[in-house]
Amino acid sequence: MLAIDAGNSKTDVAVVAPDGTVLGEARGGGFQPPTVGVAAAVGALAETVQRAAAAAGVSGTGGASGPGRAVRFAHVSACLANADFPVEEQELAAALGARGWGGSVSVRNDTFAILRAGVDEPRGVAVVCGAGINCVGMLPDGRTARFPSVGAISGDWGGGGGLAEEALWFAARAEDGRGEPTELARALPAHFGLASMYALIEALHLGRIPFARRHELTPVLFRTSAAGDPVARSLVERQAEEVVALASVALGRLGLLDEEVPVLLGGSVLAARHRQLDARIAELLAAKAPKAVVRVVTAPPVLGAALLGLDQVGAPAAARAALRAHYGETG
Repeated sequence: MLAIDAGNSKTDVAVVAPDGTVLGEARGGGFQPPTVGVAAAVGALAETVQRAAAAAGVSGTGGASGPGRAVRFAHVSACLANADFPVEEQELAAALGARGWGGSVSVRNDTFAILRAGVDEPRGVAVVCGAGINCVGMLPDGRTARFPSVGAISGDWGGGGGLAEEALWFAARAEDGRGEPTELARALPAHFGLASMYALIEALHLGRIPFARRHELTPVLFRTSAAGDPVARSLVERQAEEVVALASVALGRLGLLDEEVPVLLGGSVLAARHRQLDARIAELLAAKAPKAVVRVVTAPPVLGAALLGLDQVGAPAAARAALRAHYGETG
């Protein structure tokens, strides 16, 4: 079986035997079909697949399929970033299927990999807060709950990128007098060795500080909040509210609000274990779903992709246990 977890920033591929043994692995760059197109994104993914297959002693997986091309894997389980709508999953599944890597192909949004990595069975809800924010839920009978999660147009708020933008907005207005005072007006520019928000705004606008570095401001926001700044604290509070809103709606759609069920938190923001954020999430979720059990997922998402693949082929529990042991997880 071929397991793929392809996020915006990196891709992990594993070749897994029916007994859960990991035969080969490889890591590659990010998977971004909206930026480069589906064909180019899958083409880049093929190089990582080829290296994982070579590590497992499987050859001939690098090119597009043709008539009579041998099938190398019984199943391909791919959890992919930017697979936000069923139509996108179908398009990506067709593109992967055309490569001839497996007898069957399943494509899911990459948030499902984090969910499956954190549970013993495919049952629960996961909220992922990295650069953006997303939430999915699933049940063993195949029912799922999900959100488009493509930004403001789908009602999203927060994530690391969103928090950084909000912090900049409040800090800019604090410095020029349009908004209330906040320590963010000093802390954000100081992170880049600058003396004022004006200087930081100019540097960001003119590209002297690359756009990608804005994510560095999210930890600054949390440190400022922990120091007691009211504006920073309000942003962290709102992030907790968004996490709980997503989780509780997903639980409700699956009929799990009154059941003992795992609610998994993943992504760079939630895995950082910010005390204020964690405490507020626990408090708010206890009011919405009192039996929910909150856990942070630290396992690599490719584990989840592989577990979903083992689920698909009906592998025994021992295979799932062996797979978890490879990644240092006990379930």
